Parts: sequence; C-alpha cells; structure tokens
Amino acid sequence: MENGMTTLNRLVLWNIDHTLVDVGRVTREAYAAAFRRTTGRPMVRLAPTHGRTESEIIFETLAFNDIAPDDDHLPAFTAALAETFAERRADLRAQGRVLAGAREAIAALARLSAPRTAQSVLTGCIRPNAVLKLTELGLADHLDLDTGGYETGVYSKAALLDLARTRTGDKHRTRFRETATVYVADHPRDVQAAHIAGSPIVAVATGGATAAELRAAGADRVLDDLSDTGAVLSAITELAL
Repeated sequence: MENGMTTLNRLVLWNIDHTLVDVGRVTREAYAAAFRRTTGRPMVRLAPTHGRTESEIIFETLAFNDIAPDDDHLPAFTAALAETFAERRADLRAQGRVLAGAREAIAALARLSAPRTAQSVLTGCIRPNAVLKLTELGLADHLDLDTGGYETGVYSKAALLDLARTRTGDKHRTRFRETATVYVADHPRDVQAAHIAGSPIVAVATGGATAAELRAAGADRVLDDLSDTGAVLSAITELAL
C-alpha cells in the first residue's frame, strides 16, 4: 500500500448463471414455487432466463401466465424467490454444477500479483440468490460479494457495472478505470451493457448465444468456455488497460 491506496488496479466482474454455474433445474423449481406463493396459482410457463434480469423474468412470467403485473408483484415475487431458493440449498449442491474451468479461472486470477486483481460479480440475479449459488457451489472464496452488482428492479446492467466498480474501488481505497474493469459474461445483452459502461468484455459461449452471435454483438474477446485457464487469463489481462 502507498499513501493509503492499495496496489489493486484491475477489476474482473463475473456474470453468474450460464457463465460460472448452471442451476437451471433449481431455478425453474424455485420460480414455480415462488409463483404459486405470490399468485396462488400454478406456473404454466417460465419466461426465458438467458441474459435477463430477475425483474424482466418475473414480469414476463406473470404475463405469460395471464396475470397483469402491478407495482406490488415485483417486491412480493422477489421476496418469495429468495425464500424458495433458500429452501433448495441442498438441491443447489446436488443438482447444480460449476461450469468447466470457472473455479480454476477465478483461482488463477486471485494468484496474479502484477498487478493484483479484484474480483466481484455483476448479475441479473437478486443478491440473496446470487450469494447462495456461489457459496453452495464453492465459488465464493475469491469473490468480493459485498461490492457486486445485483438486480434491484431499478438499475440497468450497465448502471450496475458502474456501481460495482465504484463500490469495489471505495472498499479498497482505489479507483478502477472503466477500461481496467473487465466483464466476463455469456449473452449479447451483457456485451451491450459493457459497451454502455465503457468496459471491455470477455464473452463465453456457454449460455444462450453462440460464439458467432457474441462476436456480432461486439464482444472484445470470445471463448467457447472457461476451460482453458491460460486463454481466460490472457484475454482478461490483454483487455484490462
């Protein structure tokens, strides 16, 4: 540390679902239970989840099931969703999976020393469920979950990226430049959010988009997955300026 400032000057923000983990079965079951708890009716159809924020999924799911959303639905549904995920903690461990290379990439970044790298998350998931997924699947050790960007129903992903960057910088008494903040995610919407926030993005074709679609969206680097740790680190370190 020098003059009260840390030597941290690179920030990596990880998307969670379909980038680091696959918990699709548990997600569908938790949404179905939260839908019934909120509306008193069974859920017939769940809205697409890839690249979406929780509020988008909730409102579209209500519409798909012939329920006109109102201002009370979002807080009630998100509270129920936090409950139904917490009730499925054991299912997350049993049925969820860490995607290939995710654990190794996070650990390798944590070992870098020149310059040191802070790591947090930027996700469309509400905070309790994001933290639950990462802790139950053993990915939380090197991630600063206190400073991440989480769905609140208010901010866009681009705004959440800026918020996570500022929070992490404040915590470590430093400033992360937009160009030194790299987002790792899996959907064209994530690419758009990174562009709006002025940050580079490494896109992985492990979600609902192909590598060609991610390139067409303008991703700075595109990888098939995270399985090649060296390629992941090279992409991140080359982009973080």
